[in-house]
Parts: sequence; structure tokens; C-alpha cells
Amino acid sequence: MVKKMFSIRNMVLTALLIAIGIVLPMAFHTIPMAGRIFLPMHIPILICGLICGVPLGIFAGVVTPILSHLFTGMPPAVFLPAMILELAAYGASSALLMQFLPVKNLYARTYISLIGAMLFGRVFFGIMNALIFSVGEYSMQMWLTAAFVTALPGIAIQIVIIPAIIIALQKAKLIDVQHSE
Repeated sequence: MVKKMFSIRNMVLTALLIAIGIVLPMAFHTIPMAGRIFLPMHIPILICGLICGVPLGIFAGVVTPILSHLFTGMPPAVFLPAMILELAAYGASSALLMQFLPVKNLYARTYISLIGAMLFGRVFFGIMNALIFSVGEYSMQMWLTAAFVTALPGIAIQIVIIPAIIIALQKAKLIDVQHSE
């Protein structure tokens, strides 16, 4: 599995998804708070984890916000550490679920892995804010609002387009998503 994870194809896909993770949010930043509403940087990281595996999913989750910050100034430096950790968690959890979930149907496995990773990432986001980035200032209400209410359009977009992209790439034989038996 390690050999396959670091194939040229997966490294090129990771680089492409990192580039998309820098460019896609730029289209949304003309709208106030669009990053928090539509979560455009999450999409390529979740896709990377689902199709390229744990190490490359984590790599994309760490590198994308750093490069985006350096090239575009977004996310702002104050949010950069939290974004790096959150996106790395999305990359890792989506990959782990996709790889080890004992579901043979690709469509079902993709949806379950995606939703599981999205839930894990939002819980991780809340714990990080409560214990590290906003100690004493972070409440359950703030977490629910930021992780679910404000982000609802982004959550809907992720649930609709990410599985469609994975299935289309698989049908076009551009990726080969397998899982352990």
C-alpha cells in the first residue's frame, strides 16, 4: 500500500489538489466570510485524503494553507495554525476511513468516509479552539455556529460534489480507489 500511495500519479494529484486549494478560495474571497461559509479549501484536501492516502492527505492539509497564505494572504496569519491542524485532520481522517472502512461499494464507502471525516474534522476544530486557540473564550454555541450553522452551505457542497468527483475519476480510470480487506 505504501508503494502505491507514493506513486507518481498520487504525487501529481496531490500537487494538483494543493494548487486547487490555493486557487479555489480566491474565487470566494470577494464575498465577505465566504471562506467560513463555503469551505473551499476543505474540498481538495478531503479529495486528496480519499484518493491519495494518509501521508499525502496530511501533506496537502499542511502545505495548502501555508502556500495560500504566502501567495494570497489568506488565511490570515492568526488563523493559519488552526487551519493547518484542521486540514491535516481532514486529510488524515478521510484517508483512514476510505482505506479501512469494510464497505465494498465505492459510492457508499466514499459517502461514509466523507461524512465521517467531516464530523471528525469539526469536532477536532472545536477541541483545538477550546483547548489551544481560544481557551476560556470558546463555547459550545460558538462551536455549533462556526462548525455547522455558518458552514452549512459548504457542508452541502462537499456532500454533493466530492463523491461525484471521486466516482467520475474512478469511472474514467484516472484513479484506483481500493480498500483493505
